[in-house]
Amino acid sequence: MVELKLTPSLGQRPELVIQPGLIQSLKLLMEPVLNLEMIIRQRLAENPLLEEVESQDSGDDIPESSPEPEQREDKQPERIDWQEFLGEDHEYLRDGGFRDYSVNSEEDYPETISVSEESLFDHLMSQLGYTKLNEKQKEIGAYIIGNINDAGFLTVSVEDMAAELKVEPETVREVLKVIKTFDPTGIGSRDLRECLLAQLEEQGLQNTLAWTIVDLHLKNLENKSVMQLSKMLDTTPEKIDQALKVIRSLSPRPATGRFAKAATPIVPDLIVEKVGDEFVIFHNDKNLPQLRINQSYRNLIKRGTAAPEQTKLYIKEKLEQARWLINAINQRRSTMINVMQAIVEEQREFFENGENFLKPLTMEQIADKVGMNVATISRVAHGKYVQTPMGMYEIKYFFNTGVATDNGEDLPKRIVKSKIEEIIKTENPATPYSDQELARLLTKQGIKLARRTVTKYREELNIKAARYRKEIPRGS
Repeated sequence: MVELKLTPSLGQRPELVIQPGLIQSLKLLMEPVLNLEMIIRQRLAENPLLEEVESQDSGDDIPESSPEPEQREDKQPERIDWQEFLGEDHEYLRDGGFRDYSVNSEEDYPETISVSEESLFDHLMSQLGYTKLNEKQKEIGAYIIGNINDAGFLTVSVEDMAAELKVEPETVREVLKVIKTFDPTGIGSRDLRECLLAQLEEQGLQNTLAWTIVDLHLKNLENKSVMQLSKMLDTTPEKIDQALKVIRSLSPRPATGRFAKAATPIVPDLIVEKVGDEFVIFHNDKNLPQLRINQSYRNLIKRGTAAPEQTKLYIKEKLEQARWLINAINQRRSTMINVMQAIVEEQREFFENGENFLKPLTMEQIADKVGMNVATISRVAHGKYVQTPMGMYEIKYFFNTGVATDNGEDLPKRIVKSKIEEIIKTENPATPYSDQELARLLTKQGIKLARRTVTKYREELNIKAARYRKEIPRGS
């Protein structure tokens, strides 16, 4: 257990306890399988207490097992001179001397994984390194950054993060406050309102009409005219127009388009296969190094082999880190399989019959089903894919909210979009339906949608607006 103490600059708090193994498990759960492979190989190169189980090794060599000395006596190395072998600063470990391969070799990293520009994650982590936060606060900061999406928005609530880290919400909130001062402005915002207010604050526009509109009337911008807003706010249309110009100059997403994404091939983390009448989930770990504790060094510790006390402590620390990593990998595997199993059970008709049978499903439903936090489900779905009999899908594909119908059922968005597409295909090209007319026709089918929602779905289908679909009849 490691103590977590907040610095005075963030306010004095009682001492808290946080488990490094928990932090590691949560970080690994966020990573897709290709990144996980690189992380494991990096840990192998750094930690002499870890070793890879070679394919020719017998099945009796189980990670964490500890064979009796007399059974393995012929395989024990000669007595080690720890001082000479490790050195005062243990620099030898960083040179890969315990491995017969280099982490820079072509075997270890696929050529397609290369980042020539800084990613948003790297950009934020770099700034985190320059803060005055202590190490445990930086671990919390890294966890928060891991939950910021490519657009720059925070995707998990403070309460959920605190629950997973087993710290007080105020502790997370105070570290988040520091991260919100990072570049780009608005980073870590929870929604559009927070993002826009951060940009206005940076420009010193707190006491302005633009601030008031964003803070209190953002939802009214879509369905209120300038005249209506001027009456609501008791000001002139000209001032409203000027305020709207300021708001339109702001970025609706803190980070979109500014940072590079790794050119990573899509490799499924999970595989769903039908065996008989049942669907079976496999974890795609065929390329992941299988880890175990290096038996030689474990036995040396158990026997109390003569060595400087500092060296013994170092080896014990590396042993704990090795155990944490192995446990975190195992926990990641079981968590992902359990979550996917629950998804398959809920979406069985999809796996049997295809996309038209995908039903509305929320992360909250799966969280309740498997007894996990919603934030954990979000991490499982984040950037990971599953190979199914119907093809490869991003895991988050299976989560979708439905559209209420008159008979009380929820239709998946994809079905509603399909209906919009069908209506447009049958329209008169000379008088295409407006979005308002599409909404009216859907209502006749028992599907109530606002005009703006119809517009959103139509745009997602890459269908032009009515005025651009209109065809002039020949001879007119």
